Amino acid sequence: MATITFDTLKFVRRLKEAGVSEKHAEAEAEALAEVFSEALDTRLATKADIVRLEGELKLMEGELRLMKWMLGLVIGGISVLILKTFF
Repeated sequence: MATITFDTLKFVRRLKEAGVSEKHAEAEAEALAEVFSEALDTRLATKADIVRLEGELKLMEGELRLMKWMLGLVIGGISVLILKTFF
């Protein structure tokens, strides 16, 4: 899980200095901390996600290499048949 540093006490103090009531400032700080937490849990990739994706990419790379060879052989075979037909 990704984390972010959010100083709720500093945030509350700033809001209070700007004229916001203490209860209101505390509620906003809690709500904002919750939003940050939810956003980070659902949107940021973890190291495990990156490792899993790297593994999948390596598998796909191998499959792509195999498909290139197969396509080359098919094109070569078709070319041989066409040349044999006309020459």
